[in-house]
Amino acid sequence: MKKHNFYAGPSILPQYTIDETIKGIQNFAGTGLSILEISHRSKEFIAVVDEAQSLFKELLNIPDGYTVLFLGGGASTQFVMVAYNLLNKKAAYLNTGTWASNAIKEAKYFGEVVEVASSKDKNFNYIPRGYVIPADADYFHITTNNTIYGTEIREDLDVNIPLIADMSSDIFSRPVDISKYALIYGGAQKNLAPAGLTFVIVKNDILGKVERPIPTIMKYQTHIDKESMFNTPPVLPIFSALQTLRWLKNLGGVEEMEKINLEKAKVLYDEIDRNKFFKPTIPNPADRSIMNVCFIMNDGYVELESEFSSLAKAKGLLGLAGHRSVGGFRASLYNALPLESVIALTDAMKEFEKNH
Repeated sequence: MKKHNFYAGPSILPQYTIDETIKGIQNFAGTGLSILEISHRSKEFIAVVDEAQSLFKELLNIPDGYTVLFLGGGASTQFVMVAYNLLNKKAAYLNTGTWASNAIKEAKYFGEVVEVASSKDKNFNYIPRGYVIPADADYFHITTNNTIYGTEIREDLDVNIPLIADMSSDIFSRPVDISKYALIYGGAQKNLAPAGLTFVIVKNDILGKVERPIPTIMKYQTHIDKESMFNTPPVLPIFSALQTLRWLKNLGGVEEMEKINLEKAKVLYDEIDRNKFFKPTIPNPADRSIMNVCFIMNDGYVELESEFSSLAKAKGLLGLAGHRSVGGFRASLYNALPLESVIALTDAMKEFEKNH
């Protein structure tokens, strides 16, 4: 029976990425050695990093003046590094969920943090609008996709101060106007590679402006100067990321990927809205994530939740349990998830309705 992977992360990867990674584990670049045991300073691996950076720039149309970094530590480390490197006096943050809240918590160690708006009052089920960003803030930080609660900012905001974005779970899912951002970062384990890799896209001229001394390894300029090689990078995830980037380019790039993602999300949201047994957790369609679709049993049918869970598992639909702070179900529709899997889920929802 085919398995359908809806896990929120680590999550589904393209089969091409898995197959090519296996080949690299067995024999990397004709060296007779595994990618697991190759030097990160070997010419063969340097070629991997160079191509991965080049494809990042090509697929996202990154302008001159930006550097792509491949680092370890996860996006949570970037909560600290962003503030360490950029927060001189005051920073502004939009609070749209758990990860945004965690970023705010870390930034407070380095200066004043203004929470311009929050959707916490309704359990983060909407994207705040109409807020005012302090003009004297050093930067404005957003989390574009909310994996836990299922909201997403699917536009590139126009702001008058440097814009910082955590794009851990929606990078490469749509075209992005990089020129509107000073820095973008994210963990790779949603749409790019196995866990262990963090990407950073940084505008070079925003650095070097804080007054505090920054430890060497926490300084973005260190990693720019050393071309992501200051310390040993996560070699295997970078190699896998390259395979995903090649796969994405062969597919037609982020423009084509967005079309596929919009179709997948529409199929699932249409069924959730139609089926009397389910309802979405995000009421406004404009706020709904196309990466993480959250839904619960409709009023009067909550007691049937475990029954639908059992049906889904019996049909090979894995990773559908909602986060404990939301409950219900969460279907993560990351780039590598095929439309076939979404249809399998909606078929199960229709069968559940028919059975009752």
